[in-house]
Amino acid sequence: MPPKVVGLLLLGTVLIAQDRNPLANDPNAAKAGEFQFRINCSFCHGLGARGGGRGPDLTLARKRHGASDAEMFQNIKNGIPGTAMPAAIGSIGVGMTDEEVWQVVAYIRSVQVKTPAHPPGNAANGKDAFFGSAKCFACHMVQGKGGRLGPDLTGTGSSRSIESIVESIRDPSRRLAAGLTEATKAFPQEYETVTVVTADGKTITGVTLNEDSFSVQIMDPAEKIYLLEKDKLRSFKKTRTSLMPAYDTSLLSDKDLGDIVAYLLGVEDK
Repeated sequence: MPPKVVGLLLLGTVLIAQDRNPLANDPNAAKAGEFQFRINCSFCHGLGARGGGRGPDLTLARKRHGASDAEMFQNIKNGIPGTAMPAAIGSIGVGMTDEEVWQVVAYIRSVQVKTPAHPPGNAANGKDAFFGSAKCFACHMVQGKGGRLGPDLTGTGSSRSIESIVESIRDPSRRLAAGLTEATKAFPQEYETVTVVTADGKTITGVTLNEDSFSVQIMDPAEKIYLLEKDKLRSFKKTRTSLMPAYDTSLLSDKDLGDIVAYLLGVEDK
């Protein structure tokens, strides 16, 4: 075997076998990783790795599916079963080699920030508000308790930044989630608002649970589920405007918002 080929194979073995990133603290590797991230990862995780509609904020020190170099490498290379995260090899963008995956890990480390040890707000008061006065539980579930109309918020603290949580509460339609995969839902959720008029003139508004070319399954705000045949509807309209109201300060004070955020940041997956 030619020496050059042997060298490449050895390099590949070294890169795969590491528990720690062999390209750690290499600014050139991080720069190359930023390029790979932009073309392969930013669609879901956003420019700057601060999260998008589909993927979590990767600048957080705590990561739901593992924060070590080896775990991040495996998550990028092989994907994460049961989530929207596909494998890098031949699935994400143009695909990535093992070395390019390590470069992406180096880039993520370069933009990672420490999660505040004591996030602002009172988590106990936030839990009371979530399940009480703010009525978040009516649409959102945490650790198996609450409504099903909106996203399950159990893992929010380990997947999103404080800023993105606040934005989702104050201006929920600004970055409406696209294709969220959740353990409590059978199909990826878009959370678009759907309004239909049935053959007998009844108007139904809600979110789509499932849809194909011939039928649509809708959940309304009362969590009543409808299975409708599209060709029998008078009208069918989707809009990327959230059913969730914008909680401005007249509906939710800054203090109560901070308490709710502190509560969500402290919730752990079970």
